[in-house]
Amino acid sequence: MATFSTRFLGCKVSFADAQGIRERLLADGHTEREGAADVAVVNTCSVTHEAVSKSRQVVSRSARTHRRVFVVGCGARLEGAFEGLPENVMVLPRVGGEAADAVAGDVGAIGCVRRDARLERARAFVKIQDGCSFSCAFCVIPLVRGGTRSRSASAVLGDIRRRVAQGHREIVLTGVNLGCFRDREAGYSLARLVREAGAVPGVERLRLSSIEVNHLGPELIAAVRETATVSPHLHVPLQSGDDDVLRAMRRRYTAAQYLAKVEPLCSFNLTADVIVGFPGEGEAAFERTVEVVRRAGLTKLHVFPYSPRPGTVTAAEDTVPARVKKERSMRLRALSDELCRRRWHAKVGTTDRVLVDRPGRGYGDDYSPWLVDAPLGEFVEARAIGVSEEGILAVAA
Repeated sequence: MATFSTRFLGCKVSFADAQGIRERLLADGHTEREGAADVAVVNTCSVTHEAVSKSRQVVSRSARTHRRVFVVGCGARLEGAFEGLPENVMVLPRVGGEAADAVAGDVGAIGCVRRDARLERARAFVKIQDGCSFSCAFCVIPLVRGGTRSRSASAVLGDIRRRVAQGHREIVLTGVNLGCFRDREAGYSLARLVREAGAVPGVERLRLSSIEVNHLGPELIAAVRETATVSPHLHVPLQSGDDDVLRAMRRRYTAAQYLAKVEPLCSFNLTADVIVGFPGEGEAAFERTVEVVRRAGLTKLHVFPYSPRPGTVTAAEDTVPARVKKERSMRLRALSDELCRRRWHAKVGTTDRVLVDRPGRGYGDDYSPWLVDAPLGEFVEARAIGVSEEGILAVAA
């Protein structure tokens, strides 16, 4: 039997993959431990240079407190990203289930003494799809994750039922490019999966982790609006509000098309990713991004300064000075704070159903953060009484 720890960096897909490795090691009879242990598994991220640097830092720290460190995930598939690390670090260029198989095979099993290990979270992330077959000019994910592929609908629904049985109250459907989910043999689109996942007995809230604007068609919009358990929140990456920049990014939509696609969801809490400082982005192009953010009614923005990634179309391009990227990032984050607080203030005096996922805080139905004193892991009806820097101040209703 070995003791182990798991860490993940990056997106919800990375968390879902790390979750799969964790459950596999627990099922094989190994013991999870915080701090020093026999084995560390680090599920890495490669989306930006900073993400790779943070992954290396975590791996280096883990190498000092663990006998063996397994490096998996997107960063592990990026050539040269983890060279020069201590001898007890093993880089396994695997993602998803392949990573779990590789780590478990090397650590070794002692028999399935735990067949169903509960996660220490109030919500469960269920991966329905992996990989991406698109070719955005800046993105390394297709290179490290491969082309799009979907799980069967029956496997996904089975996972959801298992999570509910474990006590999870909220299910998050996640994938690298969620809208590419298809189970053609069983006749499932993402819209049908959303309706059936939301109807699984015991699912009290269903969320989508992220959806590309191209996939926001009438069928999916109807599914998320009509399924009672679906959270009125969608994360819809924007990246830029300037058509020339979007074209250079190979994003396959214009700013006007983005605005038209999200308009039917104006009552939802819409959040997005934005890249600043993409090669060729001038001040006017950046200002158009700011305008689209406001017109789309976005709130929380995940702002990424452009970072050249090896193997991508723009790998050799980085024309916007670092100081300009930093200044634009600060301006967009300040705008994000302003738009979030505006939405939070509008909720003062109202009530919402909050899932308390950490002591003293949780998320409302639209994924706005609420600060409320209530039992951990439970839904509570909360009444908003004010706003702080961190979210909506509330008391149990």
